[in-house]
Amino acid sequence: MTPLLIPIIFLAFIILSSGLFTVKQQTAAVLERLGKFQGVKGPGLHFKIPIIDRVRGRLNLKTQQLDVNVETKTFDDVFVRMKVSVQYLVLADSVYDAFYRLENPHDQITSYVFDVVRAEVPKMKLDDVFVKKDDVANAIKNELQDAMNDYGYEIVRALVTDIDPDPQVKEAMNRINAAEREKIAAEYEGEAERIRIVAKAKAEAESKRLQGQGIADQRREIAKGLEESVEVLNNVGINSQEASALIVVTQHYDTLQSMGENTNSNLILMPNSPNAGSEMLTEMTTSFIASQQIGEAMKEKNKQLKTQKRIDKLDS
Repeated sequence: MTPLLIPIIFLAFIILSSGLFTVKQQTAAVLERLGKFQGVKGPGLHFKIPIIDRVRGRLNLKTQQLDVNVETKTFDDVFVRMKVSVQYLVLADSVYDAFYRLENPHDQITSYVFDVVRAEVPKMKLDDVFVKKDDVANAIKNELQDAMNDYGYEIVRALVTDIDPDPQVKEAMNRINAAEREKIAAEYEGEAERIRIVAKAKAEAESKRLQGQGIADQRREIAKGLEESVEVLNNVGINSQEASALIVVTQHYDTLQSMGENTNSNLILMPNSPNAGSEMLTEMTTSFIASQQIGEAMKEKNKQLKTQKRIDKLDS
């Protein structure tokens, strides 16, 4: 082999090697020949004619995401900053359109996002923007899908990922929310207080009812005891008036003794005559007789009124 042949072989090897190129997975390479579109090469090892052919560019076929920040005004004149995330990909059978028909897809998508957001959000109040953010996202996706599909792009999804009103507006919203919660808390506290008052009133009423029942039972038993005492005294020759006077005096001194057993009590003794018990009994008997007479008179009067009503009814 002549020395001149070695450089020629080496140069030919370099030229042929420059014709080999690889394309990664989920990538498409655009091949041109003398400035004219030649074809699209998929993943793998490929050969191009050196000097004549060249790889004009490569397109990523993976799903990509573009974040767009938009500032706009709502229907109630509140400025908000929204972050819209657009997920898109290049269609494998539309690489030519995606590469040659659209210079900058990011700028194109951003322009459509701005246009849709500033057309939809001003129709909504601030609260509705938070509630209906999915409607805004769907409007963005539909608008982009119709526009970008002609350029070989598919819009996978559009998401409104952040809504940020003015700080003063957020503070006002927080105050409104806090006031509303305080109002609800006050209503619950008032209802709880009402329940406590009702329960306490019911408990007091039940306590007084039972207390009254106890007092009535106590007086009933006292009356029975007095009746038995009078009957026992009558059996030994003491008449009812004397027996009653004796019982009243006995109870009087029992009361004094009971009060004297309590060291913390103060007792004031009013002057009275030895026959105070008899006088007390006489006064009680007189009052009982007067009450009985009044009751009989009222019964007689009611009876007369009923009789008169019957007569008037028969006459009519």
